[in-house]
Amino acid sequence: MSPALAKSTERLNNEAEDYNKGVKYLHESGIKRVPKKYILPISERPNYYAINGKPQLASKELNLKLPIIDFAKLHGPNRAQVLNSLSYACENYGFFQLVNHGIPDEVIRSMVDVGGSFFNLPLSEREKYMTTDMTTPVRYGTSFNQTKDGVFCWRDFLKLVCDPLPDVLPHWPSSPTDFREQAVGYAKETKFLFLKLVEAILESLGITTKDKTQNDDVEEMLKEFEDGSQLMAVNFYPPCPNPDLTLGMPPHSDYGFLTLLLQDEVEGLQVKCHGKWVTVQPIPGAFVVNVGDHLEIFSNGKYKSVLHRVLVNSLKSRISVASLHSLPFNSAVKPWPKLISETNPRNYKDTNFAAFLEYIKSCDSTNKSFLETRKLTLN
Repeated sequence: MSPALAKSTERLNNEAEDYNKGVKYLHESGIKRVPKKYILPISERPNYYAINGKPQLASKELNLKLPIIDFAKLHGPNRAQVLNSLSYACENYGFFQLVNHGIPDEVIRSMVDVGGSFFNLPLSEREKYMTTDMTTPVRYGTSFNQTKDGVFCWRDFLKLVCDPLPDVLPHWPSSPTDFREQAVGYAKETKFLFLKLVEAILESLGITTKDKTQNDDVEEMLKEFEDGSQLMAVNFYPPCPNPDLTLGMPPHSDYGFLTLLLQDEVEGLQVKCHGKWVTVQPIPGAFVVNVGDHLEIFSNGKYKSVLHRVLVNSLKSRISVASLHSLPFNSAVKPWPKLISETNPRNYKDTNFAAFLEYIKSCDSTNKSFLETRKLTLN
């Protein structure tokens, strides 16, 4: 090997090693320009959209005021009205903001603070949890799928499997010293909130009524949700020198039934609404709740799991905590029989977590592709 080729190979190896250390490391190293590995094709950049396959510069992004669901009113005389609003949001937006949800402000602040403290640990401490094994109880990494992504995105993450807690807790980070305590409290609170939301979702779909005794199938399903899967992802987006060239997360829909997303005050989340990307305005203390692929399948397409992405900026870091909930990993997800009829035939195949894992190991998991593979072709 010639000296020039050897030097070039060494430089590429060093760059690859830097990328795998994450974007927080790159930011702290003082880079002045986004490395090539993070630069999206023009048509996929945040300020562009396509007309007849040709990229066009987008006009100023619009802000989106998602439907607001007042959780406290679900337990009052206006429950029917709130359920109608919930159904409308899930059917037409796939997203809503949840206020008055009952989780104490202190629990929310503590989770954001301890998440930030984790990302402030030295890299040598954080990288103890780096792995490409997607089945481990704890995984620290960068981008979206760093083993498959052709272009990396501007995000570092810490993913925590939350069930069963007694089994997974010993694997969670023990530093910062209060990390486990704060994360466990937050995980339990969001799981309880999810279960209450599921009851409302089923009622909004006409599967149950508040005062009617549940049938055995519904009771069994609710018990499955109690024992269901929960995955928390703490996301960190440091300032980016060229935010117009990359994304914090690429367009995707969420695998699962419902996602409860806690945002800080920095804008970043965008939802694809009527073909346009619009920015979700954060509401302090509220959760952004979105329909996952499983709920779209379960509702036989009535409720929509929609594409969303994350922008980054050059001035401020951003933290979010996503809590993704569904049935147990080994359970099959399929359309609920009551929602299938001659006029609305079955639209989706059964699916499970094993099928999802197999998919994301083999291909690019963006742009809602997995859900598309679950759809039945109707003649």
